[in-house]
Amino acid sequence: MMTETLPSRKAVRLRGRSFLALVLSPELPFRDWLAQLDDLARRSTGFFLGRPIVLDVAGLAITREQLADLLAELTKRNVRVMGIEGALPSILGPGMPPEMKGGRAAADIEAPDTADMAPAAKAQAESATAARFAPPPVAASLVIDQPVRSGQSIIFPEGDVTVLGSVASGAEVIAGGSIHIYGALRGRALAGSAGNPSARIFCRKLEAELIAIDGLYKTAEDLDPKTLGQPVHVWLDDTVLKTAVLGN
Repeated sequence: MMTETLPSRKAVRLRGRSFLALVLSPELPFRDWLAQLDDLARRSTGFFLGRPIVLDVAGLAITREQLADLLAELTKRNVRVMGIEGALPSILGPGMPPEMKGGRAAADIEAPDTADMAPAAKAQAESATAARFAPPPVAASLVIDQPVRSGQSIIFPEGDVTVLGSVASGAEVIAGGSIHIYGALRGRALAGSAGNPSARIFCRKLEAELIAIDGLYKTAEDLDPKTLGQPVHVWLDDTVLKTAVLGN
């Protein structure tokens, strides 16, 4: 009697991974809002290039046609919308980016095949799988002990970022908390990216292309000339982004 050997089945691996996306919150009328977006893109070249964007339309009284037109205008500007947040189901149509909702990062998950397991083994496997959903410990800060070169992006939504050098033009630092730069800031610094209006930016020499806290920004043209080349502290006062020379 021959015993047929069944091929072993490899478990399917499901991966949990998070990516930082910028959230754009358009305002009506869209024509004026798009003009402001164009101004930002002009003053900070390449800001939207290759960057994932989530479009937040919560609270906007718009039709499906208006949303489709807005998406088309953004596509013309090379703004890639990866998802839509806050939209009524009635205005989402075929071909549009999917609905997005907030979530937390998850660790890698290996899903075992439990169909043919004994009850005790099956329960044990399911328990182990569930445990792997637990998020890893969150680090409070990230220290970069070298300069951030042009074209590099430092992204740390979990907390503060400290750079022990300069941030070159064309580089960027994005932090969920505050940003400390012990050198010249010539690129872009976006603090409070995870919705933290209490975040701050500190740098030894301000020559920035763009600074932002909790989505409110200033480009190089908006900066107070008195702060240029100086050690600077940046903070958010209600809806106003303020800068001051340190030591004054």
